[in-house]
Amino acid sequence: MFGALMACGAVCIEATRRLGMPAGVSRDLLSAWWLPVALLLPPVYALFSPILLQVLLQLRVRATVLYRRVFSSAAIGLAGCTASVVFHRLVPDPAVLSRGGGAPILYAVACATLFALLNTALIAVAAHTADPDTRWRDVLWDRESVLLDVVELCLGVTVAIACGLNLALLVLALPPVVLLQRSLLHAQLQAAARTDPKTGLLNAAAWQREADTEIVRARRTGETLALLIIDIDHFKRVNDTHGHLVGDQVLVGVAATLRGQLRDYDVVGRFGGEEFVVLLPRADISEARRVAERLRHRIGRMAIPADDAMITITISAGVAIMSIHGDDLIELLAAADLALYRAKELGRDRICIPAVQPTPPPQPPPDPPLPAP
Repeated sequence: MFGALMACGAVCIEATRRLGMPAGVSRDLLSAWWLPVALLLPPVYALFSPILLQVLLQLRVRATVLYRRVFSSAAIGLAGCTASVVFHRLVPDPAVLSRGGGAPILYAVACATLFALLNTALIAVAAHTADPDTRWRDVLWDRESVLLDVVELCLGVTVAIACGLNLALLVLALPPVVLLQRSLLHAQLQAAARTDPKTGLLNAAAWQREADTEIVRARRTGETLALLIIDIDHFKRVNDTHGHLVGDQVLVGVAATLRGQLRDYDVVGRFGGEEFVVLLPRADISEARRVAERLRHRIGRMAIPADDAMITITISAGVAIMSIHGDDLIELLAAADLALYRAKELGRDRICIPAVQPTPPPQPPPDPPLPAP
């Protein structure tokens, strides 16, 4: 049984190998094979099953930093072993899982949930330890990850029941799992193509598409909207003095601060180099100025370690408001860029908003000429 489940996992990996795997934390639905091992076999098997498939991922799909593979294997193995021990305490004979009894299936679902909770918690602790500035909600669950956990839980329990009935049923379970895995990886790779690899924010092209959509919506509903262009002051000096690796850390720190200080529906992206762009739906001129000043103060308090020193940076920003400084994305970008240039002229580390020329009041039409006598 262990060999058959690992063979199914290997087939899934080989079937998706040409797609590749996105960098960072990715989902691959291999729990569909790890969970049956935990539920049907002694707990020791749950410790070793992730090692085999992680080695295959490292060799056949994408070679990543070795310690990440080791930690992933350890987290999955510990979570699976714990779930296996609990399930075998509740259900001494795992064969009864395939007889359709309500209690064993409920116990299996509960132990699969325990596996997902422990695995996610271990990964989240490691991610937060590596980057303490990361918000816990970014490394725990969002709506998409909860949905994927539910899918993995259902797949794992279903495959376990089928496997307990007859190992030959794995042949029927394998194709739908492969199809789901390919669809999931394809969606993740598409999402990765929209993001900037250094900062994790939207890249310039994706940001422009999102911004255009928001501007069309704001124009249709008559709501306000603000656009910010943010530039890191003297960023070239940081690269020249401390190296590009430290410069990359500065970019990552600024991006993390932007994500932490903005609303979930604000559209933030990297515009290239040391420039960032932010679209603030439903923000008027006073709120846009307040948000920009808050970002300036927060980023000004950042400290990036470099050698034996701590680097502090400042930012300058230009702000443009829809219907005041422009009616489309090009006009808003031009107005915000002009304000940013003005902020740099005035000494940097400041926020500027384009001056708006007052429109003269409409003149009354001239009196009609009097008729000739």
